[in-house]
Amino acid sequence: MLADNDMEAFARRIKGDVFARLSRVIDPELGRSVTDLGMVTDILVEASPDGPDRIGGADRPVFDVTVYVELTIEGCPLTRTIAERIDAAVSSYSKAILRPHQEVSSMSRDKLTALVDQLKAERRANPFTKAGSRTRIFAIASGKGGVGKSSVAANLAATFAALGYDTAAIDADIYGFSLPGLFGVDSRPTNLNGMLMPVTAWGVKLISIGMFAGSERAILWRGPRLQRSLEQFLTDVWWGEPDVLVLDLAPGTGDMAISVAQALPNAELVVVTTPQPSASDVAVRSGLVALQVPMRVRGVVENMSWYDHRGERLHIFGEGGGRRVADQLSRDLDRPVPLLAQLPLDTALREAGEGGRPAVLDAEGGLADTPMAAAFEGLARNLMA
Repeated sequence: MLADNDMEAFARRIKGDVFARLSRVIDPELGRSVTDLGMVTDILVEASPDGPDRIGGADRPVFDVTVYVELTIEGCPLTRTIAERIDAAVSSYSKAILRPHQEVSSMSRDKLTALVDQLKAERRANPFTKAGSRTRIFAIASGKGGVGKSSVAANLAATFAALGYDTAAIDADIYGFSLPGLFGVDSRPTNLNGMLMPVTAWGVKLISIGMFAGSERAILWRGPRLQRSLEQFLTDVWWGEPDVLVLDLAPGTGDMAISVAQALPNAELVVVTTPQPSASDVAVRSGLVALQVPMRVRGVVENMSWYDHRGERLHIFGEGGGRRVADQLSRDLDRPVPLLAQLPLDTALREAGEGGRPAVLDAEGGLADTPMAAAFEGLARNLMA
């Protein structure tokens, strides 16, 4: 049993140890520790009146530890996640029995403004083109609609996340946004004094104009306003430092494709096509954007390559489109453009997409044990190689 003076000294030591442990608790939206963000304002350690706890033949003192937490905004959508992480950091302490408690409030407007200003000052501009950025950027393009480009983008992003990559996705198809539906998102990004937190679904941080406009409203933007929407997605959203950024581009070679190439010259273009000539011929045009702007064409994905019917592969849309696109782009760009993957036509893509879960994932968010998931896993690993 510790004497009173020893107990007070132990409590002070525990307070320092707990603060150090909380410095490893990461805010899931901002990607910074709760201590760095100023969310932990005090820690109160008090000896419990219940006395010592006898475990393994030794007495361990029991303390009540109250962590005073200030969230960035009232009603923060990830309050529960943050609280659970703080409790786990406190209760896993091994030198004493710590019973965690929390007193939660929200930051004052001045404190929140100062925090947001600090975060914006650190970023200042497009974070994906700054020196030292480690984010791999894959822009998913197609020459025409109807080839499953958005499904490829959504399932590729979900695959990256399931493989453990910190993954972000931007729905750059302003007119035909579909990522919110494919990921089952019906909420809006959290607004921190003008800085937006992307919505996280199935492990992917997402942003789309559909989160603001509503899927029932038409978007009729052109030129500068369209380009500004992309700039805002890049600079006004707090992305942290993701390993991977997937962009779902609008079909064709219009304003947004050019804007993406100009804003993200380090992006790698992935061209999606289907096997038939009518799709593969126009798919080449989207790859040739690289001749106008400094963007690398990473490769071609042939979607809907075949349909498995009782063990037989039925080539419903013909054969060879992906190879034709890859070969043509290799000649036109004078560098190798590989055929990265051939994906089967699978009703699971439609069924899962309509249900708000990418088809490559199981109900728990891991990669499903299916040929489709295996194909996307191979594509993801190929891209990151």
